[in-house]
Amino acid sequence: MISMADNSIRIEIAGENALIIYFGEKTDPSVSARVQQAVTILETELNGKLIDMVPSYASLLVIYDQLATDHLEVRSTIRKVLNQLSDAVNAEGNLVILPAYYSSESGPDLDALAQRAGLSADEVIKLHSEMEYRVYAIGFAPGFAYLGEVDERIAAPRLSTPRMKVPRGAIAIADRQTAVYPAISPGGWNLIGLCPTRMFDPEAKPTMPVQVGDRIKFNPIGRDEFFSLGGELGEIK
Repeated sequence: MISMADNSIRIEIAGENALIIYFGEKTDPSVSARVQQAVTILETELNGKLIDMVPSYASLLVIYDQLATDHLEVRSTIRKVLNQLSDAVNAEGNLVILPAYYSSESGPDLDALAQRAGLSADEVIKLHSEMEYRVYAIGFAPGFAYLGEVDERIAAPRLSTPRMKVPRGAIAIADRQTAVYPAISPGGWNLIGLCPTRMFDPEAKPTMPVQVGDRIKFNPIGRDEFFSLGGELGEIK
């Protein structure tokens, strides 16, 4: 069991109706799995008293309804849940396969990233698609999953000038993280392809195909298959 005597775990006030739990200083699959385990248990323990929970790399923000509970009760519940967490949590998560159309047409930064890395575009695609990634956090926009870590050979800094418009489904790299843009938005990550899977659909259940703690692999597909799966090229500015 995890003990609250563990100094790496902290509970701090994050607003008039929010507490944040810090599970440690480092990010790794076991910490990510522990965050997700806490989410699952707290959803049951605080049923009807929660407004939202926001899991991240090594933390969990708990936002509660002040009309249904108070700071002391929520903190007490969190401490009880943390003492229930197992050291032997399942760090595997669900495996989610995302189709990926890699090309200079769908990924305008693919060739430049390859050249900077001293690799061919095919080698970049191979390195990116062979890796299994962990969903460490979801943020920036609904469905924007931060995935890590990419092979260090294809790690790339953010663009010096962010784009004003990145298409929905853009597969991108920034430093050693990768992600799929869930909607049209500004962005400064390096674009290497497109994914036809909707990363956020407010009318679907669940609204997102991935959650924190899941494992992600990209499956390379061709242009025709990309369009047959409902993919769109979109406009880049």
